[in-house]
Amino acid sequence: MSIPEKKFKVRKKKLGSYPYVSVVLSITLALFVIGVFGALVIYSKELERVVRENVKVQVYLKSQVSDNQRIQIEKSLASKSFVAKNKESIQFISKEDAAKQFIEETGEDFKKFLGENPLRDAYLVRIQEGYHDTESLKKIKADIEQITGIFQVHYIENVIDSINKNITKIGLILMGLVSLLMIVVVLLINNTLRLALFSQRFLIRSMQLVGARSWFIQQPFLLRAGLHGLLAGMLASALLILLVSFATRKVEDLVLIQNNNRLLLLLSTLLGLGILVAVASTYRAVNKYLKLSLDELY
Repeated sequence: MSIPEKKFKVRKKKLGSYPYVSVVLSITLALFVIGVFGALVIYSKELERVVRENVKVQVYLKSQVSDNQRIQIEKSLASKSFVAKNKESIQFISKEDAAKQFIEETGEDFKKFLGENPLRDAYLVRIQEGYHDTESLKKIKADIEQITGIFQVHYIENVIDSINKNITKIGLILMGLVSLLMIVVVLLINNTLRLALFSQRFLIRSMQLVGARSWFIQQPFLLRAGLHGLLAGMLASALLILLVSFATRKVEDLVLIQNNNRLLLLLSTLLGLGILVAVASTYRAVNKYLKLSLDELY
């Protein structure tokens, strides 16, 4: 009675192949984390822009200013270098409109017991970002008060100082976290690829022994790494888009500080970063195994 022979199939390794699923998932998660922090930086910068756009100086006019004088004052304000250059940078509020707004907000009609409207015509002047520090605002106040017909210039100094300090702190913290995260992610992807290529070290040596040149051996690894990096970047971008869409649905006000152009740039950066880091890490790993001796390979 003959015993049937068992046939064992030996799976041949293909040059440049390795367990790519775990590699792609690792790179995807690393890029996604970078994307989340990048989105936080973008939203914080847009929030800073919105806050700074609302930094306005209140310019009160004298009581006896004529319409012609008021027009001249508006032209003088518009000519100043520190005034923002857009249509809504200078906004006129008459004393009648100011009184109506005050009555609507407080519910008290002060004109009934005062007998007159003590408020003044005023301009709300939006200041450019480069002039939001305390010293510049003091100079701006002194400059505007020299214009004929100006009664008083006012701005909330404590609030502006608080805005400058908090924005600076938040910016430094976020940039520091992103920089640290970038280093960690690069090291993580590099180590992941080195471990994945560890199983290919003897195949690399076999190719060397038959006379294959270094570039011929590296090429399939680099091509696969580029494709895996691109795939990971696409997956990370898709996850980030889903996260942003979910956050926007839950917090509707996020739309006000959403910059689609910067978000698209961030998504492109994730794709490029995935390819770059994967290819660079693979090149280093393969190059290392090409230089190792047979004893060191074991």
